[in-house]
Amino acid sequence: MTLTYAIGDVHGALHKLQSLVGRCEGHAAGRPMRFVFLGDYIDRGPESCGVIRFLIDLQAKMPERVTALMGNHEATILAIIDGITPAGQWLAQGGLAMLRSYGVGSAAELPRDHMEWMRALPLSHDDGRRLFVHAGIDPEKPLDAQDEYDLLWIREPFLSDRRDYGRLIVHGHTPLSGDSPELHSNRMNLDTGAVFGGPLTAAVFSGDATPPMAVIQVA
Repeated sequence: MTLTYAIGDVHGALHKLQSLVGRCEGHAAGRPMRFVFLGDYIDRGPESCGVIRFLIDLQAKMPERVTALMGNHEATILAIIDGITPAGQWLAQGGLAMLRSYGVGSAAELPRDHMEWMRALPLSHDDGRRLFVHAGIDPEKPLDAQDEYDLLWIREPFLSDRRDYGRLIVHGHTPLSGDSPELHSNRMNLDTGAVFGGPLTAAVFSGDATPPMAVIQVA
């Protein structure tokens, strides 16, 4: 039985990420395991560069067992580099911290290999019981017909909807006010605000049941 460790928004909190991954590996205790990261690795926190480097290295070490999803912050920096989105709002929403972590003055100077890694990130991961995404889904559309924008950005009406989607939607994107993740019958929010002083959270899933079997946090 493979255990899946889903980890919420990191936002440059490298030390919390390193500690949490170690805690998850200890929890697995030699059992087959995989990681699913829910996006938003960059911006706001002090170590965007270190976080991306850590995830690239982890994927290289565990190529079949690490899935890193795209978040809206990764999509935004790519749109800036491609000339689709102006940089002003991004800089005010944590982009300056990312530039500082890379030691550069503009998005155009960010290292190509890190940007190409972001460009290849998938938008979702379906394990048959759970659909892992960054932000959520549009409740009015089938799971196989979701728009990229909603997967990366949606809040309402998704957060208020209580219908059964046929999968537990595991997501981040919307920071929670408390330190605990939020679990409903149809979704689980793992964004516990690591960059705002909250813990970084992993939910542990198995193939035996849809809800999480455990939650692991690093403050």
